[in-house]
Amino acid sequence: MPFSLLKYGLNKHYRFDLDADLPAPSALRSKYDVVIIGGGGHGVATAYYLAKYHGITNVAILEKAYLGGGNTARNTAVIRSNYLTSEGVRFYTESIKMFKELSNEFDFNIMYSERGQLTLAHTDATVRAFRQRAEVNKHFGGRTELIDRRDIRSLVPSLNMNPGHLPVLAGLWHKDGATARHDAVAWGYAKGATQRGVELHQLTEVKDLVVEGGKVTAVKTNRGTVKCGCVVQAVSGHSSLLAAKAGFRLPITTYPLQAMVTQPVKPFLDPLVSSSALHCYVQQTSRGEVVIGGGSDPYPLYNSRSTLDLKESLLASAIEMFPFMANLRLMRQWAGITDMTPDYSPVMGLSPVENYYLDAGWGTWGFKATPICGQSMAQLVASGGKVPDLIAPFAMDRFDSFRQVNEMGATAASH
Repeated sequence: MPFSLLKYGLNKHYRFDLDADLPAPSALRSKYDVVIIGGGGHGVATAYYLAKYHGITNVAILEKAYLGGGNTARNTAVIRSNYLTSEGVRFYTESIKMFKELSNEFDFNIMYSERGQLTLAHTDATVRAFRQRAEVNKHFGGRTELIDRRDIRSLVPSLNMNPGHLPVLAGLWHKDGATARHDAVAWGYAKGATQRGVELHQLTEVKDLVVEGGKVTAVKTNRGTVKCGCVVQAVSGHSSLLAAKAGFRLPITTYPLQAMVTQPVKPFLDPLVSSSALHCYVQQTSRGEVVIGGGSDPYPLYNSRSTLDLKESLLASAIEMFPFMANLRLMRQWAGITDMTPDYSPVMGLSPVENYYLDAGWGTWGFKATPICGQSMAQLVASGGKVPDLIAPFAMDRFDSFRQVNEMGATAASH
């Protein structure tokens, strides 16, 4: 098999067509029915579902850098639905169902791998909380259960069951936990959208929005101004800055979120393992690298730089869980910028501007919501502003009416 691949790759008659997947750059039109700001997973997914299932193809995706180069490329590719609230579990369970079918949907391999996620409980209080969380998940279609130390040892034989002063008492085992190639997801959606007539404009930065009579009438970019029927905002960590150009304030604060990866080693870890008490999660990729991540930095910042102090903190916690990792070398470290809301749930749907739709506030879990978010936002746009029931709880006005959807602590590592 390797010789066949080598022969195929070196064959001078094999032509590599750069435009086979995505069309060549083009000039901006003067007007679009829909302008999507943000060429990450959520933006291209929304465009894809608009084009394929609603027949809306006069759509422009405006990306200031390159396709999937923001938070889509700066996450650890975890997919799960074991959240705290009924609203969150229902939403992310639907997303998992869609993820499982994406490779067939695209005819393009996103390398979806269902591996399960194990979240460790180190205190009696956490065990009680996990028991309740498991029941909520099971009620709304998730495959989650509370397991004991014996089951944990069976799942992860190399795990240190007594890290420091925090012995492992039990675990929340989420069978639906998975990973996928984040860049493959973005390319799959972008390819499907552009093949149906959607325009993807990279290196196109939105400078301002023209708001007249309570509506956005045009979008000003570094390549000129385009008129629009409506706008979808999907810019992750820059959500507050863009909303300000539309004339309103979002209940969002932006923080850096860092992760890192070690040299590749032989497979030793199949599930994703996390501990909110240690503020750390660990997973091994299909290439053998060990991905290490944790909570957001404790201060607001619009910057994707990495820091030594968080590196030391995360590595210390990872070694608590897997002591032999002290012998591994770190290969690289990176960061994204996360748009956090007060209740750690997204802001989706309508905004104070009539034809300006929000896809924001994803914090640390935007990637895992990509399919269902794209589908829901496409339904919202295609219906002219009728909010789908699935995303109604995530409306921006919930903070005025005290109807928060509290997911604090639902992430794999504590915020």
